[in-house]
Amino acid sequence: MNLPTKITVARLALIPVFAVLYLVPFPYHTIVATAVFLIASLTDWLGGYLARKNNMVTTLGKFLDPVADKVLVACALVLAAVIVTENPAYQTAIVVCTVIILARELIITCFRTIAATKNVIMAADKIGKLKTTTQLIGLIFYLPHKDIYALNSLAGDVFFFAGFSFLMLATVLTVVSAVNYIVRNRKVLKEDHAE
Repeated sequence: MNLPTKITVARLALIPVFAVLYLVPFPYHTIVATAVFLIASLTDWLGGYLARKNNMVTTLGKFLDPVADKVLVACALVLAAVIVTENPAYQTAIVVCTVIILARELIITCFRTIAATKNVIMAADKIGKLKTTTQLIGLIFYLPHKDIYALNSLAGDVFFFAGFSFLMLATVLTVVSAVNYIVRNRKVLKEDHAE
């Protein structure tokens, strides 16, 4: 197991740590948990950078890296969805966004599986990368907003509305990227006909 793969495994190991820190109440636990989430997110960039720079891309790494990314984001989205807010409309919106984003990941994963059976390689597009970045920014702001509010009400409001806005934008980009991805690769869905 090379260094980039070890970094990916470390990211997987950080996911339950992040969840426990977020759910177990102690002073400013959501800020601490979000810091762990941020570190885990940065390991994605670091592992990918090292793998490409040093020509250390492996089959195991190709499998574990997207799994770690999706499980990390899914965990964070579920935690964001269970945060009780003063206004139920905001919480409902976050729950709906979580469902849409997770459904998109499932659909695209199934789509890629079908493509793999037909030896079709589908590269990530710019919209998908922007979607991922927007999700991460939204979660980093939204997850700790209550503890930030306890420290400073204005900062807490800024974190809440920034996080909420980025997550709404991420949801729009999620739908757009999924449609774009499927339309660009629609040949994958065509029936195979025997010669």
